[in-house]
Amino acid sequence: MPFLRAGYRRRVLGLCEQLLQSRGPVKHALDYGCGDGWFAKQFADKGLAGDVAAVDVQQPRDALVLVRVYDGGRLPFDNAQFDLVYALDVLHHTPDPLASLAEIARCSRSWLLLKDHTFDSCWGWLSLAAMDEIGNRRFGVVSRYRYMRRFEWLPQIEAEGFELIELIHPAACHTSLLGWATNRLQFAGLWRRVT
Repeated sequence: MPFLRAGYRRRVLGLCEQLLQSRGPVKHALDYGCGDGWFAKQFADKGLAGDVAAVDVQQPRDALVLVRVYDGGRLPFDNAQFDLVYALDVLHHTPDPLASLAEIARCSRSWLLLKDHTFDSCWGWLSLAAMDEIGNRRFGVVSRYRYMRRFEWLPQIEAEGFELIELIHPAACHTSLLGWATNRLQFAGLWRRVT
């Protein structure tokens, strides 16, 4: 159902624009886990970033931007190389979300933007797992079900030297009945480096 995916992406992009709107465009951004590069292209086209580097662990079919493929360990970038690093619905797909958080924080000079999931019950986790399978299996994306429980990643982000500027939760990523049931499982946040 491509139309559902397109609507979802537009709504997530809207959340990103809301979080970044008063911060001005950044010069250099990193799209961590970029997939086909749709968000990287949108960030550049809409002027949210002057240039966007896109990185992923696999080469996507029909990529919209140049994707740098790496092994999923240490990112092939210097410390504080980017003004903004963002990960949109990616961290829960990594083998170790906290290690991935530390790695993307290492590469950010100023801003960290995340859109991902959080849950606080067994039913929330099961809902996320079902949505992950439906939304990702056809693209060959591994679902590892490592969702953030009760915002447990936030202290890790602070430990990496960032402070929370704005958190959107629930985040309106879905519409109609699906949104009523799942938007409470969605969040988007912006952090600024302070140390």
